Amino acid sequence: MNDERAGVAGWEERVAALWEQIDAYGPEDFRARIADLAAERGEDDAAALFEQGAAHDSTGLPVEAVTFYERALGLGLTGLRRRRAVIQLASSLRNLGRPDRSVDLLTVERGLPAERLDADERALAPAVDAFLALALADTGRDREAASLALGALAPLLPRYNRSLAHYARALLTAPDGS
Repeated sequence: MNDERAGVAGWEERVAALWEQIDAYGPEDFRARIADLAAERGEDDAAALFEQGAAHDSTGLPVEAVTFYERALGLGLTGLRRRRAVIQLASSLRNLGRPDRSVDLLTVERGLPAERLDADERALAPAVDAFLALALADTGRDREAASLALGALAPLLPRYNRSLAHYARALLTAPDGS
């Protein structure tokens, strides 16, 4: 492995280790430690910006997190971090009273062809659905939200998979009783 790849791998390992210890730090200290690691990569490094966004998000600062996520995505964040950034950005926007924007982001993310995603990215499909369901509920689209959530749950059940999947789809076409 060349020195640059070894440096990136070492940085990734240190970031992962710090995340494993998040509860050992106060919010400001944790963000500072992530910022120190991010500074090693430079101010225009998409992965470093994502990690800073996630640190702000995880320590209760969604406004700041949104700024970091948007910068990271704008710089071309790729792979699993890109998918995580979209989910986390959408969640933060929903929490900040912008559920319509959250729905837009997650609808696009949900529509990505599976063949364009690696296995780790595909594994986050239920998270996309879950956060989209929350955003749909916040926009008053309760039946769509329930349909999406139940449809995501159906394959996980030990029985009744087909029935639940059918009922989830029926929520979108059946009268809502009002």
